[in-house]
Amino acid sequence: MKTIRKWFFAGVLSVKERLYLLVFIFLFLLLTWGGFLSIQQSHYSLSNIIYLHTWWLVWVVDVLIIAIPFSIIFVRNYINHKTAGYRTGIHDLEKKIEHNVNLASQLRDRKEVLDVSANHDHLSSVLLDLGQNIRKARLREEEENYISKGKEQMSDLLRVHQVLSELTPDVLKAMIEYLGAIQGAFYLLEDNTLKRSAMYAYNRRRFEYDEFQIGKGLVGAAAYERQIIYRTEIPDDYWSVTSGLLGERKPKALLIIPLLQEEELQGVVEVAFLKSSLENKHLAYAEEVAATIGQTIYNLKITARTEKLLQDSQELTKTLQQNEQQLKENAQEMLETQEELEKSNQMLESQVQEVAHAQKRLEALLTNASEFISIYNENQELVFESPSVKRILGYNDDDRVTGMDPDLLTPRGYRTINNLFQYLLETPGGEQTAQYTYLRKSGEQLFLETKGKNLLHDPAIRGIIFNTQDITERKRAEKEEQMKSRMQSLSENSPDMIMRVNMMGKLVYINPAVANFVGVPASDIIKKRINELEIDERFVGYLENTLNDIKSEQETVISEVKVATDDGERIMEIKSIPELNDEGELESVLFVAHDMTEFKKIEADIKDKNKKISDSINYAQRIQSSLLPDTNYIQNYFPRSFIFYRPKDVVSGDFPWFLKKDGILYVAAVDCTGHGVPGALLSFIGYFLLNNIVSADPNLSAAQIMEQLHQEVRKALKQDQEGSRGRDGMDVAFCKIDPEKQILDYCGAHRPLFLVREGELLEYQGTRKGIGGAPLPRKKEKEFENHVIDYQEGDKIFIFSDGLPDQLGGPDRKKLQPRRVREALTMDPNYTMAHFARYFPKRFYEWMGNEKQVDDVLLIGIEL
Repeated sequence: MKTIRKWFFAGVLSVKERLYLLVFIFLFLLLTWGGFLSIQQSHYSLSNIIYLHTWWLVWVVDVLIIAIPFSIIFVRNYINHKTAGYRTGIHDLEKKIEHNVNLASQLRDRKEVLDVSANHDHLSSVLLDLGQNIRKARLREEEENYISKGKEQMSDLLRVHQVLSELTPDVLKAMIEYLGAIQGAFYLLEDNTLKRSAMYAYNRRRFEYDEFQIGKGLVGAAAYERQIIYRTEIPDDYWSVTSGLLGERKPKALLIIPLLQEEELQGVVEVAFLKSSLENKHLAYAEEVAATIGQTIYNLKITARTEKLLQDSQELTKTLQQNEQQLKENAQEMLETQEELEKSNQMLESQVQEVAHAQKRLEALLTNASEFISIYNENQELVFESPSVKRILGYNDDDRVTGMDPDLLTPRGYRTINNLFQYLLETPGGEQTAQYTYLRKSGEQLFLETKGKNLLHDPAIRGIIFNTQDITERKRAEKEEQMKSRMQSLSENSPDMIMRVNMMGKLVYINPAVANFVGVPASDIIKKRINELEIDERFVGYLENTLNDIKSEQETVISEVKVATDDGERIMEIKSIPELNDEGELESVLFVAHDMTEFKKIEADIKDKNKKISDSINYAQRIQSSLLPDTNYIQNYFPRSFIFYRPKDVVSGDFPWFLKKDGILYVAAVDCTGHGVPGALLSFIGYFLLNNIVSADPNLSAAQIMEQLHQEVRKALKQDQEGSRGRDGMDVAFCKIDPEKQILDYCGAHRPLFLVREGELLEYQGTRKGIGGAPLPRKKEKEFENHVIDYQEGDKIFIFSDGLPDQLGGPDRKKLQPRRVREALTMDPNYTMAHFARYFPKRFYEWMGNEKQVDDVLLIGIEL
């Protein structure tokens, strides 16, 4: 009624509508009252109307007459309000869809995408993360290729040197050139001093120091810390770069690399740069090659040292031969002395036996004692320890450990023992007790209590004596009591529901959080049996069934149970834990329930989104596969041919292309930038552009087709616009084959053509120019080179993308390399195309082994 009154007076109805409504209600009331008066056979008057309202039915009818119009108004306005809300929701949904379409377009075009986290749109976040992951993967791949190439070059350089003095200048020069540095120095560790072995710079006068002490200067600091130092803030007194071209300039960045072999310093390389900062790949490369250089230096030092030892050994042999005669004379004198000693030993033997009996009695007492005794001198060195230490600590004589061995003490225990020693040394005759932790041979942790006393003044002891006993059980009892109190506090404050049920099905403990899940205060259900609980029957049934299962199996049970609560149905993960007494008998079961409702909703949402993305990519793969030619299609024109095609992901950036036009056959192996979804999008552009260019003018040469494709890709990706920095494009090996004239036009964009004729390999290099990419300022582009080849029947041609030679694997985790492709093609002149069709896939998979595929792979082989 309050809402109706509010809408009525708030102007939901116009003044005229309000007046009509009041008149309608008043007339209807008068009509109703007249009906009641006619039933009572009374005339129409105010007094009779007042008297009529003493009858309760009249009041009910009045209320109904007034309520019905207002109810109609309320329903009408409620419908209008809901309709407006639905329109707003539809408008917001359309905006989100439009936003996601724009975001997907930006990802397709590789544009920078703004942060969408403020839109609270999960699909936008997933698309943005997908784009970022693709960019990160491409950058990571470039960095890994840079590091791998540098390591391979450095390894080749290190293998050819056997003399350390010749190694250091070549290594330093190679590092400076690969890192793009301007100068550097190589220091070797000799007698704990870093001495310069080589330098590479424009002007040698800038090196003021030939050696550094460990810890002195930046070079010494890098050697001391065993860590790479990378500085972009160079001290004012540091050396400068002087050359005829550059004048005198200070370096802007400095990289100091310690060379280690298993944490042992071998030397330091210092490199300076005129650029202000280095990329992560430069630092990673420096860290990778440092270990290899350090190992090589160590091996060369060991080799030199071995040669010197061999020379010294030969000289020592000569000296020993000279001394052999003198030793023979000394041996005769020792025999005479030995006879005299044997006589003395016989006299002492009887005395030793008496002492041995007394020692055995003392040893039996000390071995079976409940504590062990240790005596230390003033230098904290063990003088005596009773045999019972073996039984208490669990070590034997071969272990050579003591009751205060620092390697088996915790840091806190070590400080406690040192403080105890210090106190006793400063307090002659003083006593003090300490407790510390010790590790038994079995790995068990012991708590020991030792009582020390300073008896250095006692001539019989002359040391500090310690009586030590095992107090582990006492400590364990104290800890268990503390843990019980702590667990009680954690349980009371836990947001999870915790219940303990005994074997009779009675709830002996529940924490306050139970009320949040079952809607009943904890005080109303404690001490009740499970079957007496007036809560969700599903939850009660689970408790009863699980209790019976644990009684028979005594194993922890983890289940998911749906429970009805005041906030709706919740999904609970319940862990049922059997609790045993000291005799191993089942005493109770602990139920710990955690609300998993929100987690399950999120999990279901993620699965749904992943399925949609996977379905979209798989559909794109089907579209791509339907467009591209396969081996069977090409064999219609070249019966002895094959395609080895293996995408890295579901969809590929590499693709084979084939077309027949006016009797001329065109075939190409295309490698687009990237792989996966971005590469596939670019492959569609290349596929249709090639079709259009060749179909429009069949008289173009292979080079002219490549140049036209180059311009069309730039136009399609808007790389021809001013300010564009896009470098996306493709590498292509393109062949135009005229079977009637037996002429093959070939043009390559970064890709070669291998032609095998009678077992001999002819290689035609591609132009060092890619398809697409924004033009570089102040750099003239090369023209595509066209190779015209008069081929013979039986010639075999092979074109491929870089995914095949760049694959990592083999015993040393190196690239397959084009060299191995060449070797396979010239292995035997009698090999057929069928052999190569089987060989290359098998060779690729064997080489890759357990490594991941690094890129899309495409190889086309055709026998003309």
